[in-house]
Amino acid sequence: MKVLTYNEIDREEWSALVKNSATGTWFQTPEAFDFFNAQKDLFMPFVVAIEKSKSRVESQESRNLRALCVGYVTKEKSRLKQFLTRRAIIIGGPVIADDAGSEEVEALMCAVCNQFEILDFLALRGTIIRKRIFKFKIFEAPIYIETRNFNDYSRWKGAFERAGFEYKKHLNFHVETHQAWDEIEAKIGKHRKKYIRLSFRDGATIEENPTIEQVRAYYDILLDLYRTKVKMPLQPWEFFEKLYHCPSCKYLLALYNGQVVGGSICMLLQRRGVYEWYACGRDGIYKNIYPSSVTKYAGMKFAHDNNYPVFDMMGAGKPDEEYGVREFKAEFGGELVEHGRFICVTKPVLYKFGTLGVKILKALK
Repeated sequence: MKVLTYNEIDREEWSALVKNSATGTWFQTPEAFDFFNAQKDLFMPFVVAIEKSKSRVESQESRNLRALCVGYVTKEKSRLKQFLTRRAIIIGGPVIADDAGSEEVEALMCAVCNQFEILDFLALRGTIIRKRIFKFKIFEAPIYIETRNFNDYSRWKGAFERAGFEYKKHLNFHVETHQAWDEIEAKIGKHRKKYIRLSFRDGATIEENPTIEQVRAYYDILLDLYRTKVKMPLQPWEFFEKLYHCPSCKYLLALYNGQVVGGSICMLLQRRGVYEWYACGRDGIYKNIYPSSVTKYAGMKFAHDNNYPVFDMMGAGKPDEEYGVREFKAEFGGELVEHGRFICVTKPVLYKFGTLGVKILKALK
């Protein structure tokens, strides 16, 4: 096995691995890496891959990618905030060849840790993976590394654990949008279906090709939501502006009387799914208008009409905690899945400090 970094990875093989693997998501594509890499003020992106030779004679024909991981370390303008909150996020989880063995997955996740000098060295089956793949400074090394899984990694759980990652339960909803639309719609809850019907009857519409000004109006709604309810930081406007120009991004905005009242971002990966990212709506403001409901409904319809097999709601919280968003998402008839997250804590004291800070913020809502 050999560890590869960005300049060493063949982009066609990379794309093919994502396309053919059951664990492929948009967030592990070359396009996703390029998106994060174009925003150096917000992210320190990384990509690590494991290549295995089919024979002892290494050649372009005999080598192939077995597993790959795209992620980024968060970046803050304040040095103090960066020191206290830096974390490495792997959205969707790594992409792994369907027939990959545990040793290949273990090698990948050890290589992810090794780039931050979390491991002094690593010897795998006689092959030493070189130390310090990337030149991350100590100040930049993450407090923890987290994979936010959108697919089932249970068969490789032991490999993750041997690489230093602990499994944490986390829920999500998947809507199988390859079915007939009547079947999909029939699974939507009675009350939610009523709210959707009333919204469209009384003038709500969906804009699939919004202007940049309309996207800015959506961002303002989202920003207000994060400030008043979520109580967590939101990416700056430039992040959403760049997404607007991303070929695999689809903004679906809810309009009422010509004004933006809600919306969501859908990331698209052919043959795989639609990933709903950053949804919001001005619910309870206008009589019989439920923007959050119609945008989610629109996302499911878009996935179905454009032959995407799954509509992924990208998270429904922890199973042992009450979560109103999970109750809302449950009304759309999707399958509740527990694909969890894998976390490797590299700075235990700072991690506990940060976890406590988040709990305090949420308690002050």
